[in-house]
Amino acid sequence: MSASHVTKIGIIGTGFIGGGLLKTINLFPDMEVSVVLTRRRLDTFPNNSAYTNSVQELLDKSELVVECNGDPVYATEIVSKALEAGKPVVTMDAELHITSGNYLSQKGLLTEAEGDQPGTLAAMKKDLVTMGFNPLVYDNLKGFLNLNPTLDDMKYWSKVQGISLEQVTGFTDGTKVQIEQALVANGLGAVIAKQGMFGLLSDDIEQGAALLAEKSKQLGQPISDYLLCDPKAKKKFPAGVFVTAEYDHQQAAALKYLKLGEGPFYTMIRNYHLCHLEIPKTIRQVLETGSILLDNGKLPTASVAAIAKKTLEPGERIQRGSRNFRIRGEAISISEFPNHVPVGLISDVVIRQKVEPGQMLNFNDIEIPDSLAKQAWNYTRNLASA
Repeated sequence: MSASHVTKIGIIGTGFIGGGLLKTINLFPDMEVSVVLTRRRLDTFPNNSAYTNSVQELLDKSELVVECNGDPVYATEIVSKALEAGKPVVTMDAELHITSGNYLSQKGLLTEAEGDQPGTLAAMKKDLVTMGFNPLVYDNLKGFLNLNPTLDDMKYWSKVQGISLEQVTGFTDGTKVQIEQALVANGLGAVIAKQGMFGLLSDDIEQGAALLAEKSKQLGQPISDYLLCDPKAKKKFPAGVFVTAEYDHQQAAALKYLKLGEGPFYTMIRNYHLCHLEIPKTIRQVLETGSILLDNGKLPTASVAAIAKKTLEPGERIQRGSRNFRIRGEAISISEFPNHVPVGLISDVVIRQKVEPGQMLNFNDIEIPDSLAKQAWNYTRNLASA
């Protein structure tokens, strides 16, 4: 791209991320939002002609597409068409990657962006490896967890935080962190070491990180996990991530001087992630180098299974928008649970046989409509079992 060229960016999604990205891109002279694809009524946006319900218009008016819709069944269809049309696609949607990413990556350039926890960890790994560090732990910091929050509480926090009910519930019951760390495991060559991850309760990041590093050494491979802040901790965890790594022991004295501690494990913390504010960094990386920051890897091992929160009765229909009070997600090994239903496919499914609270949903438990996302998941499952 020439220095004077203004890249036309298409956005899929009009929620917190999509709306915020539109405002962020408006700050830069080298790119502009040319079109925004939405499923909402267009008269919801009376003062902005960029909005459209037409996928073809998105493709015609974009040089690069950013997907942040958050619904992998819907997004798989659109991203597939964008890639087939030769448009590189940048996402902020870990659930899309672990559901359909391997299938979609065959079609063109698909990458998760820096800004949410997985992209931030990918950027940290890239930086640390170039310095000679050997990562052992890729970790998400979580401040609070309630596996089965009430609807009234979630409505309250949705209003307070200015995000959707679906988002705030996924944050609270841990589904979001499970999805993110499954992508991190697949994309960065790590593993989910146990069902649901260790999720150690800790009041000190470095102490918790050292315990996870020991588990990594016992396994003989890097792990993707999270630390949960102890409610009694005097200082709450930041909204960030960390990587714990080893380094050549001959440099131990230098690393101690550089304030990284005694070793043998060194924990580097990034105490923020700025979501849509950081997406333009990845857009520029794609435009300038054609490189991928993070995808679901060549041979994925991790997925996120749907776990029942309540008794699910035969004939009960679960729509995407109402799923969060019936199921949550839990990171698992695909090879250990090959017939599990990925949480990303829970959209307009009908329960076929009774499912008890805490039970993992399998495909024989549900009737599920055919979709490109379902076909894409079968492709991923076959990769994992190869």
